[in-house]
Amino acid sequence: MFFNKIKGRESGVLLYGITPPKATTPTERLGEIAEKTLSTLCSLDIDALTVYDVQDESDRTSEERPFPFANSLDPFEYASRYLQRLSIPKIIYRSAGKFTKDELSQWLGGLKTHGFHPVFVGLQTPDAIPITSLKDAYQIWHENHRDHSVIGAVTIPERHAILKDEDIRILDKVDSGVSFFISQCIFNVEYTRKTLEDLLATCLHRKRDIPTIIFTLTICGSAKTLHFMEWLGIHIPDDIKEELKASESPVNRSVEIALSIAKNLIQYCEERAIPFGFNIESVAIRKEEIEASHHLLNTISGLLRAKGLRKGTLNQEVTFVGPPGR
Repeated sequence: MFFNKIKGRESGVLLYGITPPKATTPTERLGEIAEKTLSTLCSLDIDALTVYDVQDESDRTSEERPFPFANSLDPFEYASRYLQRLSIPKIIYRSAGKFTKDELSQWLGGLKTHGFHPVFVGLQTPDAIPITSLKDAYQIWHENHRDHSVIGAVTIPERHAILKDEDIRILDKVDSGVSFFISQCIFNVEYTRKTLEDLLATCLHRKRDIPTIIFTLTICGSAKTLHFMEWLGIHIPDDIKEELKASESPVNRSVEIALSIAKNLIQYCEERAIPFGFNIESVAIRKEEIEASHHLLNTISGLLRAKGLRKGTLNQEVTFVGPPGR
């Protein structure tokens, strides 16, 4: 179980990340989309499903957004109404600063009802004033939900490359009850290793256990997607950019790059006893990229199984309890 693996600081956690459909999607189409999603997810070897809260980040930078922003369905509403037949836990993102304490308390109560786990994220612009601070949001969770759920946070290696304080940010959140961290999508493995190196040193100095770090990997299948990732603040080394641009099949090359990164991080974490896992994103709409994300996840699952880090059946249970959305 995801809860027990995080509590036990076990390595080999596998997540699959999706974005909800657009908010303008007709109701009848939502059921069809959910059915396709369920049929795919039930065959994946994952401990939990990550459902993102899509935010417009245009205020974060003056550069024009490569893709127009479109509001998506609320991730909790989509997971609880349309994906409830998938028996694995759901990890739900929420921008805590947009809501009052009462609204967050009510939302966390809904997560408890469905057995979901929260990941709180901050506001997209550093000068924005939150309605509720992350620290207060963590406190609400700690007071009412720490016995039956685990709470996660985001870690950004690119931020550490600039500010040099990601290790301190991580441990401050651990002090608030956070027990696992999901990274921003990784293409620069050296940034990630440097973050881990400094986090290990700080944990050793403070005599603290290092929390579980879950590395996000995704497929980049086109030059436009590459540009969008950079716009989001993901650092892609020049050699990887050139490889993807020059490749006759950027999707396949992207899978190879992601697997190389995964192998590098598996070895690094095993040698240093860092509890780790992977979150494979599927945020594209192209069939080729979605299928490639499944292949990536299955291959990483095989790598982890070969090391004895994953056991049991590959298939997840889908319990039929009625039509989706009812």
